[in-house]
Amino acid sequence: MRKNILLIGGSHGIGFEIASKLNSAHNVYVASRTNDKLGNLDIDHIQYDVEEDRLDLDQLPEHLDGFVYCPGTINLKPFSNLSMDVFREDMELNFLHMVNTVHQVMGHLKKAEQPSLVFFSTVAVKVGMPFHTSVAAAKGAIEGFAKALAAEYAPKMRVNVIAPSLTDTPLANRLLSNDKKKEMMDKRHPLKRVGQPTDIANVASFLLSDESSWITGQVLGVDGGMSTLNIS
Repeated sequence: MRKNILLIGGSHGIGFEIASKLNSAHNVYVASRTNDKLGNLDIDHIQYDVEEDRLDLDQLPEHLDGFVYCPGTINLKPFSNLSMDVFREDMELNFLHMVNTVHQVMGHLKKAEQPSLVFFSTVAVKVGMPFHTSVAAAKGAIEGFAKALAAEYAPKMRVNVIAPSLTDTPLANRLLSNDKKKEMMDKRHPLKRVGQPTDIANVASFLLSDESSWITGQVLGVDGGMSTLNIS
């Protein structure tokens, strides 16, 4: 069945990979600050006022079968160097903007038959990691929200979270900026490589499909074994 799927932040990185993967089989709508990479894909770009955090709902179809919220931050600094403003900013972008956007599209989701919502967390919520206090706090809020939302709207909607480890995207450029850094990050993972956008897009695509129709309220670790295996 051809679905209507909305991605928030699908113009680069993991979001763009998801949009590319879904594009041929579904009606994909992307709301993002830029749309330069979307030109080669048959995708509708939705006006998104970043400052007001507001979508142009008139550009959306009557119902949405899928919703993915991709924006995020990687603020890796010692706790002593993180001001309260940084914590507020990370919480705002990662969590509160997501909640606000879900509010805006809820009417469209309710008109579909068991729509699927996909959010993103991080392996650092499950595994305590130094220098991750701000991002782990914001992403932890997403996991709690998703489980509560899944319970509230079951069985009419499904809500799941993907929790990746480090993935080779523009957001992670600073951590993978040369071969030595990349080799070091590869070795930290039991599968001996960092994630690729396709690794995450494959799981997101599955969660949006009818093949995952008995999965809700889950946090899926797509992390090269980082969250569950200790091979040191």
